[in-house]
Amino acid sequence: MAKARQLKVTLLKSRFGRLKSHRACVAGLGLRKIRQSVVVLDTPENRGMINKVSYLVSVEEV
Repeated sequence: MAKARQLKVTLLKSRFGRLKSHRACVAGLGLRKIRQSVVVLDTPENRGMINKVSYLVSVEEV
């Protein structure tokens, strides 16, 4: 069975002063502080949240 691909997402800019839906995407990814990184599964749902807030985060494959 193949191992699920993972992505390391890092918050680079503040979530304050952003649209409510964008703040919700950052929270949904599990990010709270600037320069905090989390590892999430590479799913269409997570990709959609990352694409929505791509100007706030950086992404790399793990």
